[in-house]
Amino acid sequence: MVQPAVHCFLPPPPGAPHIPFTKHFHLHVPGVQPSSSNPAPSSLVPRTVSTQGQDSRGLIPLGDLMCLLLTLPKTHHFCPPQLSLDPLGPEWDCPLGSKDLEEEEGPWGGGSGLPPPGFFPGSWSHEVGLDCKGSPEGAEARAWTVYYYSLLQSCLQQAGLPETQDRSQVPRTATLLPLPTGNMLLCLSPAWLTKVPAPGQPGEAALLVSKAVSFHPGGLTFLDDFVPPRRATYFLAGLGLGPGPGREAAELARDLTCPTGASAELARLLEDRLLTRRLLAQQGDVAVPATLAFTYKPPALLRGGDASPGLRLVELNGKEGQETLVKEEVGAFLHSEALGDALQVAVKLSGWRWRGRQALRLYPRTELDPVVDTVLALLEKLEEEESVLVEAVCPPARLPFPGSPPPGPELALRICAVVCRTQGDRPLLSKVVCGVGRGDRPLRHQNSLPRTLEVALAQCGLGEASQVTDVRRRVKAAAEAALAAVLALEAGLSAEQRGGRQARTDFLGVDFVLTVAGRALTPVALELNGGLCLEACGALEGLWAAPRPGLVAEEAAAAPLVETMLRRSARYLMEGKQLLLLGAGGVSKKFVWEAARDYGLKLHLVESDPNHFASQLVQTFIHFDVTEHQRDEENARLLAELVRARGLQLDGCFSYWDDCLVLTALLCQELGLPCSPPAAMRLAKQKSRTQLHLLCRHGPPWPAPSLYAVPCCPLESEADVDKAVRQVPLPGVMKLEFGAGAVGVRLVEDAPQCHEHFSRIARDLQGEADHPGIGLGWGNAMLLMEFIEGTEHDVDLVLFGGRLLAAFVSDNGPTRLPGFTETAACMPTGLAPEQEAQLVQAAFRCCLGCGLLDGVFNVELKLTGAGPRLIEINPRMGGFYLRDWILELYGVDLLLAAAMVACGLRPALPAHPRARGHLVGVMCLVSQHLQVLSSTTSRETLQALHDQGLLRLNLLEEALVPGEYEEPYCSVACAGPSPAEARLRLLGLCQGLGIDGPHYPIAYFLSHFK
Repeated sequence: MVQPAVHCFLPPPPGAPHIPFTKHFHLHVPGVQPSSSNPAPSSLVPRTVSTQGQDSRGLIPLGDLMCLLLTLPKTHHFCPPQLSLDPLGPEWDCPLGSKDLEEEEGPWGGGSGLPPPGFFPGSWSHEVGLDCKGSPEGAEARAWTVYYYSLLQSCLQQAGLPETQDRSQVPRTATLLPLPTGNMLLCLSPAWLTKVPAPGQPGEAALLVSKAVSFHPGGLTFLDDFVPPRRATYFLAGLGLGPGPGREAAELARDLTCPTGASAELARLLEDRLLTRRLLAQQGDVAVPATLAFTYKPPALLRGGDASPGLRLVELNGKEGQETLVKEEVGAFLHSEALGDALQVAVKLSGWRWRGRQALRLYPRTELDPVVDTVLALLEKLEEEESVLVEAVCPPARLPFPGSPPPGPELALRICAVVCRTQGDRPLLSKVVCGVGRGDRPLRHQNSLPRTLEVALAQCGLGEASQVTDVRRRVKAAAEAALAAVLALEAGLSAEQRGGRQARTDFLGVDFVLTVAGRALTPVALELNGGLCLEACGALEGLWAAPRPGLVAEEAAAAPLVETMLRRSARYLMEGKQLLLLGAGGVSKKFVWEAARDYGLKLHLVESDPNHFASQLVQTFIHFDVTEHQRDEENARLLAELVRARGLQLDGCFSYWDDCLVLTALLCQELGLPCSPPAAMRLAKQKSRTQLHLLCRHGPPWPAPSLYAVPCCPLESEADVDKAVRQVPLPGVMKLEFGAGAVGVRLVEDAPQCHEHFSRIARDLQGEADHPGIGLGWGNAMLLMEFIEGTEHDVDLVLFGGRLLAAFVSDNGPTRLPGFTETAACMPTGLAPEQEAQLVQAAFRCCLGCGLLDGVFNVELKLTGAGPRLIEINPRMGGFYLRDWILELYGVDLLLAAAMVACGLRPALPAHPRARGHLVGVMCLVSQHLQVLSSTTSRETLQALHDQGLLRLNLLEEALVPGEYEEPYCSVACAGPSPAEARLRLLGLCQGLGIDGPHYPIAYFLSHFK
């Protein structure tokens, strides 16, 4: 039996593009805070590390963790050049060789292929078991394994962390794994991994990990053997060309069943300067140097297509007899306006073989013959699909110093940007790092000290905040456009061209030079790389390895990459899972079926409506009346029998529909599937029981749940109303015990109003048929609770085994009293961090106080002058727009998280997620907007604006049916980089669409968000 693997990392082969490990991933485990004696490992391991998919018993189910294959840093010999920063002389930067890379000497000379005789300061044990049983290594491979282990120990010591403990003599098994445990592994040798054919997936293989370095809370690392081997659920490898570890890593990454963040095939594309130059030139947001390319039998991706601005491709069918053509083309290029103010050109080779060889020569733009001679000489060395490039050397921007410039040589600047693929394949700039050095010497990634963009520009003479902000904005736009271009290219490739069905580029480094174009400082993209820019960012982050007073830690450059790894791993884990879903919901839950198809979930639906549209979208449809809640225990037994009779092999069972929550818990109990206890679900489902139960929970621990509960009294008859009025301070709030969507909720100020509202509800809302979907199947009992002054907020939680994995706080606008139908919302919260933390803790402790330990829950609270107060707990995923907004802003899918918890898998979520922007929205009500929703602001109009990206629409009801007890028809929201900008956009949109009006004042509803 094969046990699942955690994220793994493998060192790079000689000459490989590296994806740095030791300088970019920072261990951060919820509940473990860095201290002076135990600092955060700022130069070591992933910042967002959480166990992926442990079941409720603390064992690791098959195929639950993910594997990454990352690399350790290399020498500067293989860094790409920054053309504008290279020496202005005719000498070769690196001599050309006639050998094919199959015969290339070792990167540090001597041709032995052995690691460099590096010296790693520090002291650690060398008596460790680096051999992998069953996979012996040769002397050369063993030398590299020892080298990387020593490098790892040196990095650990420099970060103030303990050395790795060798546990390989006692192999890890499922029953020996601690809870929680790290879910990322570093593999120091390809021999520690094995590919095995994947059953039922011809041509693909699963990746197994037999030995690795594992990472744990507190910065602890262990050298572990795994018996049986663990299965990887994500893989990221350092890749190489020649024989040895590089080729082994490339082969390991090819055609895997699990997601991979790199492949030799994709790296080949990124390392082709001509291909990427053309790709970027076709992007309107990316400036590139003017380039003339002579390409010999170009690859299919370079043939034909639209002409690119500033890029001239000359296709050659032969390498000899091209003197006349070359001279004409070079002459025309050197005199073309495309070169702008460039005084020099560089001649270089392009192609996978030449990566790391960096042969280039610089010439004045006026010297035609030497350029032509060099091009002709290089043509002789080309093989098919390779090119010779003649490109403009972008003149570095001359930044004026305030006052007199500092003494010494002029400084040059290189900008490195790391951009990551996030939710929905959207690029996100992670970090920008710069290198500053003498303008008369080469400036490379690893021979200059990294610094922030602000510091680097100030050192070069640009300190004005607005100009620095503008440069950062331009770098962000260009870097994100570069990754967008790469992702678009990959989307058109076959699985074979990508190196596997699951192969993708998850992050990208972009090198820029800062020049002047059109009187504006413009970043010009020189090259794309797979890890050098990320390494530069990590080196800068390493400056803060030891905490200092007053220092606010920034998010690691690799944090979005780690989130993408975790997200892709989760999708892989859940693909093909069999889930029983109770209750389909209405139009507001249509996203469920689209998401299930996207994730590869196999849904089996239990639903009361035999004609529900979702019956055609699931694997199995079971028509069953789930609204008779007095028979929930009996119905759970009947459903369990139906499941067994149909032979359904379920991995989990869950619900997001209020009517089905208790029945779901009972059914899970019958089937032995993970879920919060039925008693906890009942407690949370009945609002008065929730409050009264928590009022009695005085702790320990402290603060106790009783601090958040609100006095209330259940109402089942008119006599109960008189009793409640004497017990609960007025004004108060009357609501249905099992209600949803704020239907029937009303502010009451005295006893007559209480009696009047109770009689009205008793008359109008007697059963499910009177208003389906709001819990009337439980009856129409009510409660009276104290009215709490303060701002209203939603907290959406993900809990697993009683541990808080993630929390998302949103703000609600003022309601239209005496009703409580939601009017407006804002996410993320505009509260101060301490107030936000108070709300999260209140929600978490109230859930635990009710016994809710596993699931996705929505908790409604008010923030008063005395702290948070509980309105109610919804023991299911938040409704309305919440799942959509959280997915958009944080990249976290609550639906997927709920499905994973239902399968006993712990979702790996960022402990402190950072929003990618702001959303502000308002609700549209049929009672207030029937006219505009039926004409100028129709559903079709709103959908068209949504498709254009002008607003975000969440449709909540199917039809425009007015009624006294209404729920919102839809939510309309606008996004912005700040709450103020999003609010202004929304206000203008609502005024233009007619949603704003005297009886529905949008400005007032948004006033809480200032």
